[in-house]
Amino acid sequence: FADPLRDGVAEALGTARAAGIQTLVVTGDHPRTAAAIARAAGLDFDRVVTGEELAGWDDDRLARELGDLHIVARSTPDHKERIVRAARTDGRTVAVTGDGVNDAPALHRADVAVAMGSGTAVAKGASDLVLGDDAFATLVYGIGEGRRIVDNVQKGLGFLISTHVALLG
Repeated sequence: FADPLRDGVAEALGTARAAGIQTLVVTGDHPRTAAAIARAAGLDFDRVVTGEELAGWDDDRLARELGDLHIVARSTPDHKERIVRAARTDGRTVAVTGDGVNDAPALHRADVAVAMGSGTAVAKGASDLVLGDDAFATLVYGIGEGRRIVDNVQKGLGFLISTHVALLG
C-alpha cells in the first residue's frame, strides 16, 4: 500500500530550496518509508534521524545539527515541538504544516501554523491558516505571493518617503 505523492511536490520543493527555505520532514513513519517518500519528492538528504536518536541529543547538539536535518522518522509530538523550539531559538522563522492531533503542539509553537484542509479540528484550531487542497505546492505558491506583496509594499513605501522628503526640502 502506498499513498502517491501529490502533483507538483518535487517542483515545490525545488522552488522552496531556491528561495532559501529549508524543508524538514518530521513523521511518525518508519525511517525507510520516510526516506523513500523524500527521495521520490526530490528532497536532498544525507541521512534519516529517528526520534529516539533525536531524544538523545542535548539542545546544543540539536542546534548544531539543525541546518543539516532533513528527515526525522518515528517522531513523537514532543520531538516535533522540540525541533520548532530549537529553530526559533536559532532565530529562524518557522512554518509547520500538519493535519493531526499529534501536530497541534508544534503548530501552536510555530511562527506560522498551516493545517491541511482534510485534517482534524484540533490541527485546524491550532493553525493560522488552513489549506483547502492539502498541497505543499499551494503553500509554496502562497509564500511566493506573500514575498511579492511585501516587496511591492516596501517599494511603495520607499517611493512615498522619498517623494515626501523631497517636497519638504
